[in-house]
Amino acid sequence: MSLTSLYEHKLAEKLTILNDRGQGVLIRMYNIKKVSKMWLISPQTCSDPKTKPHFLLEKSMESSLKFISKKFPNIDVRNGTQHLGPIHREKTEIIRFLTNYYQSFVDVMEFRDHVYELLNTIDACQCHFDINLNFDFTRSYLDLIVTYTSVILLLSRIEDRRVLIGTYNCAHEMLHGHGDPSFARLGQMVLEYDHPLKKLTEEFGPHTKAVSGALLSLYYLFLRRNQGAEQWRSAQLLSIISSPPAMISPANSDTMACEYLSVEVMERWIIIGFLLCHGCLNSNSECQKLWKLCLQGSLYITLIRDDVLQVHKVTEDLFSSLKGYSKRVADIKESKEHVIANSGQFHSQRRQFLRVAVKELEIVLSDEPGLLGPKALFAFMALSFIRDEVTWLVRHTENVTKTKTPEDYADSSIAELLFLLEEIRALVRKHIKVIQQYHLQYLARFDALVLSDVIQNLSVCPEEESVIMSSFVSTLNSLNLKQVESGEKFEFTGLRLDWFRLQAYTSVAKAPLHLHENPDLAKVMNLIVFHSQMLDSVEKMLVETSDLSIFCFHLRTFEKMFAVTLEEPSMLRYAIAFPLICAHFVHCTHEMCPEEYPHLKNHGLHHCNSFLEELAKQTSNCVLEICAEQRNLSEQLLPKHCATTISKAKNKKTMKQRQTPRKGEPERDKPGAESHRKNRVVVTNMDKLHLHLTELALTMNHVHSFSVFEHTIFPSEYLSSQLETRLNRAIVWLAGYNATTQEIARPSELLAGVKAYIGFMQSLTQFLGTDASRVIRNALLQQTQPLDSAGEQTITTLYTNWYLESLLRQASSGAILLSPAMQAFLSLPREGEQNFSAEEFSDISEMRALAELLGPYGMKFLSENLMWHVTSQIVELKKLVVENMDVLVQIRSNFSKPGLMASLLPQLTGAENVLKRMTIIGVILSFRAMAQEGLREVFSSHCPFLMGPIECLKEFVTPDTDIQVTLSVFELASAAGVGCDIDPALVAAIANLKTDGSSPEEEYKVACLLLIFLAVSLPLLATDPSSFYSIEKDGYNNNIHCLTKAIIQVSAALFTLYNKNIETHLKEFLVVASVSLLQLGQETDKLKTRNRESVSLLMRLVVEESSFLTLDMLEACFPYVLLRNAYREVSRAFHLNRVPASTH
Repeated sequence: MSLTSLYEHKLAEKLTILNDRGQGVLIRMYNIKKVSKMWLISPQTCSDPKTKPHFLLEKSMESSLKFISKKFPNIDVRNGTQHLGPIHREKTEIIRFLTNYYQSFVDVMEFRDHVYELLNTIDACQCHFDINLNFDFTRSYLDLIVTYTSVILLLSRIEDRRVLIGTYNCAHEMLHGHGDPSFARLGQMVLEYDHPLKKLTEEFGPHTKAVSGALLSLYYLFLRRNQGAEQWRSAQLLSIISSPPAMISPANSDTMACEYLSVEVMERWIIIGFLLCHGCLNSNSECQKLWKLCLQGSLYITLIRDDVLQVHKVTEDLFSSLKGYSKRVADIKESKEHVIANSGQFHSQRRQFLRVAVKELEIVLSDEPGLLGPKALFAFMALSFIRDEVTWLVRHTENVTKTKTPEDYADSSIAELLFLLEEIRALVRKHIKVIQQYHLQYLARFDALVLSDVIQNLSVCPEEESVIMSSFVSTLNSLNLKQVESGEKFEFTGLRLDWFRLQAYTSVAKAPLHLHENPDLAKVMNLIVFHSQMLDSVEKMLVETSDLSIFCFHLRTFEKMFAVTLEEPSMLRYAIAFPLICAHFVHCTHEMCPEEYPHLKNHGLHHCNSFLEELAKQTSNCVLEICAEQRNLSEQLLPKHCATTISKAKNKKTMKQRQTPRKGEPERDKPGAESHRKNRVVVTNMDKLHLHLTELALTMNHVHSFSVFEHTIFPSEYLSSQLETRLNRAIVWLAGYNATTQEIARPSELLAGVKAYIGFMQSLTQFLGTDASRVIRNALLQQTQPLDSAGEQTITTLYTNWYLESLLRQASSGAILLSPAMQAFLSLPREGEQNFSAEEFSDISEMRALAELLGPYGMKFLSENLMWHVTSQIVELKKLVVENMDVLVQIRSNFSKPGLMASLLPQLTGAENVLKRMTIIGVILSFRAMAQEGLREVFSSHCPFLMGPIECLKEFVTPDTDIQVTLSVFELASAAGVGCDIDPALVAAIANLKTDGSSPEEEYKVACLLLIFLAVSLPLLATDPSSFYSIEKDGYNNNIHCLTKAIIQVSAALFTLYNKNIETHLKEFLVVASVSLLQLGQETDKLKTRNRESVSLLMRLVVEESSFLTLDMLEACFPYVLLRNAYREVSRAFHLNRVPASTH
């Protein structure tokens, strides 16, 4: 063979192209196998309509498919119409759908042709393979053999290959009148590979010499890489600090790439290589030793993704059918027993060693990143070793289902290895400039000089080789540090491809320059290749040595490993490795199979999300548990718990006399007792929670962000989301609302609990790496709305419902009274009414706490609900007025005529109802005023700089100001809790009432008559025993003092709405009410005048409540002397009632 023909064969180029093409074909076969299994075996699992051909699932098609499978490849389309009728009907659809699958099978056939052509050329050239010299040439050769074998094996595993190919060809012949041109050869190939290994061994017989030679070059490398953990430990593998003087010495070897070459890849080469070229096993003892050593490593090797080859079973089945291989079968059985007995423990010990050694390496490199220059090889070796151990564990965990030692195929500490792998990757990426600067100087100042010397010492150097090697030297000499500093992108792909070509040229038997005769050239060039990769291919090197995209196809194992990690407290800090590994899934895509990209992307994003959500959930659970503990500690400081201490101090003498405490009275620890600890070994629940949180915080705060399939992932956002959700639920839980018993926590107690939660969460901002302030703001803001982001009830809804349904409902029924003196609602002692103390939920401090919890939005929601109840009562009041319209009109005209009034008043119906409903309105408005006052105080405390301008703006409003401007200013003031003469919320609520077609004049008339109805009904209150004015409480037991607020507020709102003068109508009310109460003095029935004095006091309360009325106006119609006498009588009666009780 001439020298020119050697160059024309382009062995390096063909190996590169065919290996890449082979990977694409292999992935397509894998996808066809998976997809065909889905839509022909279990169609119900195939949810994607694009991969689910309806015509292959129809019952009418079954007979046609069976016919095609039976007759394949000799299918007579013209004479088989009775069997192929359904195919004919769907021929266009079949062609459209099956074209890609059919062409993929054609690609296999073409790939096979090119592979055999190249293998025959390599044999003809008598190429010499040695992994230690021509690494790229040998690796590409062995990769091609393994890829081709994997393609054929996967082809044979596609159960419906005959149906797919045959159906397509039938449809093609029906549509075009002739079969596909490739069908004959394709059909023959499919038949030949029904028993693939038998056929492959026949085909590879002539290549035994080349294959066995390449495999034997792996012997010492494979032997070295299969050492146990003890040998690694004694050699101090991966240790930079084991020899301090050599710490900055470059880590080199004769063949750099062999140091991080995957053991899994070598196992695949050896197993498949000797499986195809088994003849050398009986004739060459070295081959036999290497083969047996490899058989003792794994039970399964990977063909592609999750498709594996069961090593011992497949090899035994093949060799059992061959003569003269009985000893080899015995070797296989012995090796299998050895694997089952020892490999699990062997790999477990290696993983344990790597955990320690790589952790030390990572700490040293983190502390001194400059060492990544000379020791970059150590980083890639560590990555490769971890990847090998992880992939071995994954494929055996997935496939070894029945074993007596399941612990051999499980590792509860696997997360630490994965984490260390990610840490080394991150270090390399972070300090890539350090690596580039070091290796650029190495290439320019050392490698270039050494290569130049080696070239000059070559005895023979043909022109082509001389040109290539001269280009190497010139390329290296042109490098300078400014290229790194300026961020210039390096490109040495051409140099490495030229070296690949040179390996091919110098490995041919008749080449003038033989590489095996010039090992120094191989050594320096392999070193140069590694150094060049450190400049332009660091990311590719990371993928080559540490890609764990295999997890994308072993998702069940991936999820189990994650679950085990969460159960192991010491491994929690490494759990972030699992979502980080989801970023590897992008590396298993191939341009020849673009349709799988969305599925791989979905897998990666889904599992990344689920892992981070679970971590965030556990972290937020832990945070909230600690918050709950802090809240319990905070609760011990509540004022209500000091009563016992005060009581004990007060009765100290009595307590001394008592020797033993009563039963059922456990000694209560004082706040702070939990901090007293005599022995630090004693671990409290809080200690455990803090330790647990520390581990989780380390994992959640490990990385700020990372990318998965073009998506940027922020772990802190997952935690923020979970914390927000959990904090919302926790706040609602703290409220302790029980719908059955209508129990709820006091607002002040809830506020103390919330502050305890917030205080702890704010201390975690740096610790968790999340914006705790934002989480708190969002959660508290959601609690001011009726529903939170999850659609669940908030404390705003709970407290609004409770105050309306429990407190105000009982206040309306007389079980609770409003005490202006105490500025709170008080419970009256009645059986079976309320199960709570009203004053504990309605005093000033509780209203303040309620306003702080609910905020302006929540208080507005509370106000709107209160106004809805007020307007409901107003609607009923209007109905009563309409019913008594005629009588009220006469009364309004004749209220000063006692004789006529005596006949008109009995004609009124529902007077008591009017008073009752107006009292209810008064109670509601009084509660709202208390809530507004709480809001004002909170707002003044939080925003004093805003409160001043708001109050000042309100003062500028006069009766002459435009009503819309007035209402706008009052609405602003009301939102800050400032009281207004006209309640804008009440005006808006009444305005929204349906008028049933009534005209504004009629509505205005009803409003006027409502005041008249109230005025003439006031004397009826005197008959009620509960209408007695209590000086102590500054109110009435039946809450009629709330009438005054109802009259003033409702009148102001109604007449504002009708644009009438408020003062005029309130004066009219005063006059009519005064006349009615004065006429009560002429009543002779003592029952009707029982509480006349107390009721008279309402007149003063009305004036005090309104800014529109004055005492002078009252004096004009109701003499003040009557009020003074009424106060004296009420006071005398009050003290007389107390004297007997005191005496008793």
